Amino acid sequence: MQKNYLIDMDGVLVKGKILIPGADEFIDRLKATNTKFLILTNNPIYTPRDLEHRLKMTGLNVPAENIFTSAMATARFLQSQRPNGTAFVIGESGLTQALHEVGYVQTDMDPDYVVLGEVNTYNFEQITRAIRLINDGALFIATNPDATGPLESGIVPATGAMAALIQKATGKEAFFVGKPNPLMMRSAMRYLGVHSENTVMVGDRMDTDVVAGVMSGLETILVLSGVSTMETVEHFPYRPGRIINSVADIEVSPD
Repeated sequence: MQKNYLIDMDGVLVKGKILIPGADEFIDRLKATNTKFLILTNNPIYTPRDLEHRLKMTGLNVPAENIFTSAMATARFLQSQRPNGTAFVIGESGLTQALHEVGYVQTDMDPDYVVLGEVNTYNFEQITRAIRLINDGALFIATNPDATGPLESGIVPATGAMAALIQKATGKEAFFVGKPNPLMMRSAMRYLGVHSENTVMVGDRMDTDVVAGVMSGLETILVLSGVSTMETVEHFPYRPGRIINSVADIEVSPD
């Protein structure tokens, strides 16, 4: 049976702006066999078109329609819960555009939700406003639980860290949509039009990619080209279906 692939981006296909050896050939094999696939990322900052361009600069030709972000998953979740609702949004274009596309109005006047994503510059006034809106009854949603994100200069605080600040100030827990929440995986599979029984999750992190795949009933492949090592695997009560060096080792079968 031909498999479908959900593929993490950072640590699996690229490291920062550097292509992981063999990743381009892996993508070419997926295309040549008409295999359905999505590149998944918890990073909600960029739109799929932005990411298409960034990947192209590393040597990967991935169309925007094959890229799925936590911002897109968040927008689809909100639309399923409260169609055409309102939200106060802290985030960049990847998040704001995804919410606009599902018909959400973005406002700071009595919104249904406060939606937190990652930003390039944190604004104390925005954070204060978010806290007050949550205290007044707005529901708290965050795109992803990652506490830090990588930059070439070092790590930076990410969505999970800022959510912790808001949670502490309000006493209200955020609902995180991105990995490891299986909701992200189910949303991606619906977007791709595939089912769990013939879909593979490929990732480099045991605590997000692999556990999300396991909880979603997917076949899982852990690559050692990113964060995890063979020693890392032993610290978790669940295991990936396969452990390989990189996506260069994945053979793709035609239908």
